[in-house]
Amino acid sequence: MDAEEVSDRPWDGLPVCVAGLGVSGRAAARVLAGRGARVTVVDARDGAEQRGHAAELEARGVTVRLGDGEGLPAGTGLVVTSPGWRPDVPLLAAAAAAGIEIIGEVELAWRLRAPDAAPWLAITGTDGKTTVVRMLACMLTAAGHKALAVGNVGTPIVEAVAEPYDVLAVELSSYQLHWSSTLAPQAAAVLNVAPDHLDWHGSMDAYVGAKAKIFAPGCVAVYNADDATSTALAERAGGLDRKVGFTLRVPRPGELGVVEELMVDRAFTEDPVSQAAELAGLADVRPFAPHNVANALAAAGLARAFGVPPEAVRAGLQAFVPDPHRIQHVADVAGVAYVNDSKATQPHAAAASLAAYEPVVWIAGGLLKGLDVDDLVRSCAARLRGVVLMGRDRHRIAEALARHAPDVPVVDVPDTDTGAMDRVVNEASGLARPGDTVLLAPVGASFDMFANYPARGDAFIAAVGRLAAGNAG
Repeated sequence: MDAEEVSDRPWDGLPVCVAGLGVSGRAAARVLAGRGARVTVVDARDGAEQRGHAAELEARGVTVRLGDGEGLPAGTGLVVTSPGWRPDVPLLAAAAAAGIEIIGEVELAWRLRAPDAAPWLAITGTDGKTTVVRMLACMLTAAGHKALAVGNVGTPIVEAVAEPYDVLAVELSSYQLHWSSTLAPQAAAVLNVAPDHLDWHGSMDAYVGAKAKIFAPGCVAVYNADDATSTALAERAGGLDRKVGFTLRVPRPGELGVVEELMVDRAFTEDPVSQAAELAGLADVRPFAPHNVANALAAAGLARAFGVPPEAVRAGLQAFVPDPHRIQHVADVAGVAYVNDSKATQPHAAAASLAAYEPVVWIAGGLLKGLDVDDLVRSCAARLRGVVLMGRDRHRIAEALARHAPDVPVVDVPDTDTGAMDRVVNEASGLARPGDTVLLAPVGASFDMFANYPARGDAFIAAVGRLAAGNAG
C-alpha cells in the first residue's frame, strides 16, 4: 500500500480502545470496525445485557473486555470514550499520561464525515437542549430539508453522518463538548448556563469552558441575550461569522424576540434596523411557558441561520410534539392543574418551571448532587401555596424553605416504597385550592427512588390518575 492509499484510509489497522458499552460506544465500535480499525471495547459491567451486546460486536471482529473498565489495552493508538466517563477514571488518566488522544463519539463523527457531508446546527445549554433540537428538526423539515435530530436523541451521530441528510440538528452535552476539539458547526446555540455536572467537570469554570467550545470559528453564534454567561461566551468567541441574540423582550437589531403576542426576527431580514419578520405566535409554542418561548426562539435562530423561511418556522412549531416529562399537563382534578416536569433535575430547570405557574403547590426532592437551592427557593417563595418534599436530599430544600419561605406550609414524605408518589400527590392535593397548579419539578435527580426521571414522571402521572378516579367516584 503506497502513502496516498494510507492517507485515504486513516482508520485501517488503527488500534482503538472504545471506553463504554452504551449506545454511543457500541455505535462507535461498529463504525470503526467497518472502517478497518482494530477495536477493543472495555466496560466494567458484566451482566446479561452487556454480554449480549458483546456477542453482537464480537461477530463484527471487535474485541470486548467486560468486568474491566480500568486497564488500557496494550498498543492503543486512540481512545473513544462514552460521555459519562469522567476524565479521572484510571483508563482515561492512563491514556492521557501516555499522550494518547482521547475523543468522544461526537468528535469521532465529525472526523468520519465526508467532505460534502451535511452541515451541523449544534445546540448546548444547561436546560432545553432536547426540546430545541426537536423543534429545530421540525422547522428544517417544514422547509423541505431532509433533516435529523441527533446527539443525545435518536440515531447515534456516528451512524447519521454516513446517511445523505441535508442538515443535522445536533444536541451536545458538556461531556461531549469536553471530548471534542475540531467541531465546526455552521451555526451553534448556547441556550443558558447554570451550575450542573460540577462533580464531573470539577469546577464551574471547566463546565463553562466545555460549553464555550461549541462556538467554533466561522459559525453563526446564536446566544441567549437574557443569560449573562451565554452572552459572554458569544462575545469572547473569536472568528465567528456573526452573532445573533434571542430574548423574551422586544428585540434589538441583530436579535430575535417577542413583540406583544408574536415572535419576530430582526437579525435575518434585509434591513434589521427597520424590518422585523413575523415568525410565529406565542400560541404556537407548546407547552406554553416563558422558558419554552426562549427555546422556540433559539431553534428559530438556528433555522433562520440555515435559510429557513419564516412560514416554515411557524409550521415547524405547530408540528412539534413535546417530549413527555417536560412541563407536561397531566390532568385537572377538582379545579387544580397537575403538571409533570420530572425532567427539572437541577435548580435552573426548576426555576424556569416554577416561573410559569402561580400559585403553585411544589413537589420537590431527590438527589441534589451538591447544588445549592437557596437562590431557587428565594426566587419562587412568593408564588408557593405549599410544598411537598420527598427523596434523599429533601432536608436541604426544607432548610432553604425555612430560611426564605417560613410561612409556606411544608409536608415531608419520608417514604421510599412504591406507594410513596400516591402519598405525595394526596398531600399536594390537600394543600391546593381551585385555580392552583400542583407541579412536580423535583430540582434533584431521581436515582434515590426511581430508575430515572421518566420513571418518576410516570409514577406521578399514575398517582394523579388514581386521584382523579377517586374524585370521580
